[in-house]
Amino acid sequence: MENLYLIAGLGNPGKEYAGTRHNIGFMLVDRLAAQWKAGWVAEKKFNARLARVEQDGRKIILCQPQTFMNDSGEAVAALARFYQLAVPQILVVVDDADLPLGQIRLKPDGSSGGHHGLESIEQQLGTRNFSRQRLGIGRREGDGRKISNYVLGQFTAAERESLETILARAGQQVDCWLSTGIAAAMNKFNGAIPVPENERK
Repeated sequence: MENLYLIAGLGNPGKEYAGTRHNIGFMLVDRLAAQWKAGWVAEKKFNARLARVEQDGRKIILCQPQTFMNDSGEAVAALARFYQLAVPQILVVVDDADLPLGQIRLKPDGSSGGHHGLESIEQQLGTRNFSRQRLGIGRREGDGRKISNYVLGQFTAAERESLETILARAGQQVDCWLSTGIAAAMNKFNGAIPVPENERK
């Protein structure tokens, strides 16, 4: 369907996961829904929470898959099939422990980088060529690749002080992606948002 865009923020459903680092994708689409005054509705046929809005002549679906992170592709692919979305109309927002807190990186394609949510979407869509916005959450020194406790943990009080600024800039990048395209959004917004030294991981 032309002029329709899907923005899927990834995370885990349930109160126990609310506000965790792994759910920063949920946080961003929550912020966009509030900004655009769009209400959330649970839609079982997609196994997702959706918020629909028209913005500057574009129809937008905000999505929070309710499949848990590792099966995010089920909801994203179901929506893509139902609405006959072309891959360039899809944007996925995820956390990235390989980027420091405050770093934003939008790309038009690429590997999953070991992110199970992205792996699921790649498998279900049958392509890596969808836009993904990675929001850095950092990692603890010495954790190596064993970071599940860290990513499923809450942001610290110090991190939360910078989180609103990070989400605001990430939201501006999404706006730019919608209005001007991915190249402009990458050039203007990719990079680091200044975060106090004691908040970085």
